[in-house]
This record gives sequence, structure tokens and C-alpha cells, in this order.
Amino acid sequence: MSETDAADTGTPSRFGRLLFAGGLAILAIRNLTDLEGRIAYADAKGVPSADRLVPAASGLLLGGSLGIGTWKFPKLSAGSVAAFLAGVTPVMHDFWAVDSESRDEELTSFLQNLTLLGAAIVFFRRASEN
Repeated sequence: MSETDAADTGTPSRFGRLLFAGGLAILAIRNLTDLEGRIAYADAKGVPSADRLVPAASGLLLGGSLGIGTWKFPKLSAGSVAAFLAGVTPVMHDFWAVDSESRDEELTSFLQNLTLLGAAIVFFRRASEN
């Protein structure tokens, strides 16, 4: 096995993991430190039981990001992040259902989350190979 082959199946780049995980951890902490605002926003979007789902989803994101960053329980961690993004993105960033003033902002957030979901799937796949 060549050095390149070993790198393709080993633990993903520490720097890449830390960038990804750090950004997600900050987002989760921001959610948790402004729960009232985040819950109100989720309520406005029609999320049922937002008072329970917002803290739970934010905890899921925080736990997943920490796991990816440390590469502990990487499948569970990447799956947690992917589940968060897959559940939250179409509900909270429904650019197709908002007025024209909000559309660009919601589309940008939707596409950013879609990109992060893609990365979480890559981390899940890598963790599944090890």
C-alpha cells in the first residue's frame, strides 16, 4: 500500500476536522446561549414543540461537532450532524415559502447547510470505512 492509499483510508485531516467541527460547535453554542430567540424563530417557522426540539437539536449538533473534532465515535458524531442538518435545513430555511425580501438570506442559509450536510456525509463515510 502506498502512502497515498493509507492517507485515503485513515482518519480525516485534523485541520479539516477542526475547521468543520469548530464552526458547527460555535453555531450550536450560539443556539444554546440564545434559546429564547431560537425557540421564537422556530415557533414562527411552525416547528412543533420548539421549546423542546431547539435545545435537543442544538445539543445534537454540539455533541456531533465535538465527536468529529476529536474523532471519537465518528460514525455517531457525523450521523448526528447529518441528522441535525437534514432535519433543520428544509424547515428553517424554506426559501421557496418566504417573501421576496427574505428569500436571498434563506436561500444562502439553505445552501450553506446543504454544503455542511455534504461534508457530514463524507465524514460519516470515512468513519464507516475505518
